[in-house]
Amino acid sequence: MQIDRSRLAVLHVAELARYDESHPRSRELAREASRSLLSGVPMPWMTRWPGSFPLTVAAAEGSRFVDVDGIEYDDFCLGDTGAMTGHGLSAVADALHAQAKRGITTMLPSLDATWVADELARRFGLPKWQMALSATDANRFVLRLSRMLTKRPKICVMDWCYHGTVDETLAILSSLGGVVSRPGAIGPQVDPNLTTRVVPFNDIRALERALAHGDVACVLMEPALTNIGIVLPEPGYLDDVRRVTREAGTLLVIDETHTICAGPGGCTVEWGLEPDFFVIGKPIGGGMPAGAYGMSSDVALRLENALGGDDVDVSGIGGTLTGNALSLSAIRATLSSTLRAQDFERMIPLAEMWTDGVRSGYESVGLAWHVQRLGCRAEYWFCPPPRTGAQAAAAVDHELDAFMHLFAINRGILMTPFHNMALFSPAHTKDQVERHTAVFAEAVHALTVS
Repeated sequence: MQIDRSRLAVLHVAELARYDESHPRSRELAREASRSLLSGVPMPWMTRWPGSFPLTVAAAEGSRFVDVDGIEYDDFCLGDTGAMTGHGLSAVADALHAQAKRGITTMLPSLDATWVADELARRFGLPKWQMALSATDANRFVLRLSRMLTKRPKICVMDWCYHGTVDETLAILSSLGGVVSRPGAIGPQVDPNLTTRVVPFNDIRALERALAHGDVACVLMEPALTNIGIVLPEPGYLDDVRRVTREAGTLLVIDETHTICAGPGGCTVEWGLEPDFFVIGKPIGGGMPAGAYGMSSDVALRLENALGGDDVDVSGIGGTLTGNALSLSAIRATLSSTLRAQDFERMIPLAEMWTDGVRSGYESVGLAWHVQRLGCRAEYWFCPPPRTGAQAAAAVDHELDAFMHLFAINRGILMTPFHNMALFSPAHTKDQVERHTAVFAEAVHALTVS
C-alpha cells in the first residue's frame, strides 16, 4: 500500500492546527524568546521539533515531562540519550548538591575520580580511562592521540555517521565516490578529503581499500549506526573490521554513546568487541555534561610514555573544566544507581513490546514498513531495513516523519526528533508502551483507511 500524499498533507494541516491551539503558553514563550535567542531557541537544532514552535518544558521526572501548558508527555526521546537513565534522578541530584557545596572545580583529582575509572573499566573492559565533558570532546581527543601514536594523518569513518561536532567526521561519500562535507555541515575548516577517508557501513572490502593507502591512523565507528537511524551490522562484519584494522596497523575506536542501549557494557561487551579506544558520553552523567574514553593496556602504556612533557597542557587534549569534580560526582551517582544489568532486564523487554506494537500497527493496514531494535532502543522505517548509512539517508521521508511526530506529540508522546526512534529508561512502564501502540495504530489508520 502507498501513502496518499494529498491525504497526508490534509492530515498534517489538521495536526498543526491542533498543536497551535493546545499550546498557547509555549507559543507565547517562543515568541518572547525570538527577541534574544537566535531562531528563538538555545541551539539551532531545536527548530527541528514538529509544530510551528517548540514546546517549553516546565518539569521532567522519570519517563515523563510536563510542558508550560500543563500537558504531560510520555518521553521516548530522553534527551536523545542524555537522559537515558530517566529524568530527575534523586541520586544524581543529591550528589550534585553535595559536591557543589564542597567545590565544583579545582584542576585536581576528586575523591570520585578513581571510583569512576574503576567502574568504567569494569563495565566496558578497557583498563585505563580519561575524562571529557562530552562524547564529542572524547572523540576529538582520541583522534589526536591516534594520529600521534601512528604518525598517520588521516582518519576513517562510516558514510553518514555522526560522532558529534568533530570536523573530520562530518563527511560522506558523494555520488561519484569522493569524500565531501556532510549536508548541513557549517563552515568546514578544510576540505574533508584532506583529513578523512569514508567507507560504507557493512562493506569490509571498501574498508580494506581505504586502509591499504597506509595513511589512516584510526577507524572511528559506532558498532551499529544510530544517528542516521538504526543500521545493524551484518554477521561477521565487526570481526572483519577488527581483523582488517589490525592487519593495517590502524587503531579501532568504538563510540558507544548511543549503542550502550545494547546492555550495561554496550555492544563492546555484549558482542565481544576489542577496540583500542572506547568512547562514551552523555548517558553516564545522568543528564550532566560528561564523557570519557578508555584504552587498551598497550595504548595506555604508549600514551603514558608520550604525554609526560611540560607542554601537555597545550596538547589539545582536555580543557580547564574537563574532569571537574561535579561531573565526576554525577557519573559516580549514575553508574552506581542505574544502567545496571537489572535495569536493562527491565528496559529491553519494554523495547521488544514497543517493537511488536509498531509492527502490528503497520501490518494491520498493509503498509510495507519495518521496525528495527537494538537493546532498549527501537525505530520504525517506511521501507525495508537499510544496510548502509547512505541507504538510510535516502530512505528519509520528511513529510511522513513530520506527521508521525506531530500526531504523537498531540497525543502526549515525544519521540526523538531526528528519527522515528524510541529509547527506554528504567522508569518506563508497559502502560506507556501500550499507549504508544494505540496512538501509532491510530496514525497509520488515519493515513490509510477512508
